[in-house]
Amino acid sequence: MRVDDFDFELPEERIALRPAVPRDAARLLVVRPGEAFADRHVGDLTDLLRPGDVLVFNDTKVIPVHLQGRRTRGDSALDVSVTLLERIDESAWWALAKPGRRLKVGDTIGFGQDMRERPAETLEAIVEDKLADGRVRLAFVQKGTALDAAIAALGAAPLPPYIAARRAPDARDQSDYQTVYATHAGAVAAPTAGLHFTKELMQALEHAGIQEEFVTLHVGPGTFFPVKADDTADHVMHAERGVVSAATAERLNQARASGGRIVAVGTTALRLLEAAADAGGQINAFDGATDIFITPGYRFRAVDVLMTNFHLPRSTLFMLVSAFSGLATMKAAYAHAIAAGYRFYSYGDACLLHPERPEQAP
Repeated sequence: MRVDDFDFELPEERIALRPAVPRDAARLLVVRPGEAFADRHVGDLTDLLRPGDVLVFNDTKVIPVHLQGRRTRGDSALDVSVTLLERIDESAWWALAKPGRRLKVGDTIGFGQDMRERPAETLEAIVEDKLADGRVRLAFVQKGTALDAAIAALGAAPLPPYIAARRAPDARDQSDYQTVYATHAGAVAAPTAGLHFTKELMQALEHAGIQEEFVTLHVGPGTFFPVKADDTADHVMHAERGVVSAATAERLNQARASGGRIVAVGTTALRLLEAAADAGGQINAFDGATDIFITPGYRFRAVDVLMTNFHLPRSTLFMLVSAFSGLATMKAAYAHAIAAGYRFYSYGDACLLHPERPEQAP
């Protein structure tokens, strides 16, 4: 399909710069293909889901990978903003740097204070390589757990470009840009649909007979990269590592066999479950990388309902939701959301999507 088919106009004022407070006060657009849209709130999930349904959350934890440093080259110095994207080994990362064009292989970038006084809060890296797509390879002096501790001490939340371009990260983002159930560190971006959940809402859902399960997909740098191809067939997805335990897979299969629906909280949870499912819809244990790319025409095997935020035009995520509920339906839903004042993207509102083809659900 043409990537242009997934384009739409979004007024800049619809982009959320802060999340709703409390989190579950965010608006929720309920989309059932062929029916009128329903304007609700995330806190209404206890009424919108059924006893026996299973919410599947991605429990990845965002690493504070946004760093401010200074490049030194002889007597000259340059302030540099770095976002770590993907770990290569114990001491090296691929990263995006601004201004990246002014960096050269062999440059040294320092982050933090005097290493002799504050070793846990100082980093030093050498630029080892530069790629045509803008990434740089940074080799840090520290490695392993020492490097992890230094990044945690000095780093800030890696806000998406459409937020970072309009304001700087701050202390509030350290908690706002993390789900309340985040467990396994490894993501460079948040699974944003999960940001709407509070511990109180999760308890209310449990009391309503709605089950919860957790899988892990470490959200990678691909979530930041635009689709540059003209046709979806020419786009290559960035692989991300995920885990579905055998026990979780067994419980999900049992729930579905008993008439419950699998409700993916976010596109990351959906992509992992679909990668773990066989052609018959059976979810299997999974531990590895997935680069599954879902576009219209894909037949969903494991997920019956999807809760997700509103996504960027021409993005792989808008392609995914269009595959789930239908391109015409999703364009109409987004037009409704824009007109009704919904807030978009990572800190924005959410939608609860039902499948275009009823036979997808049990």
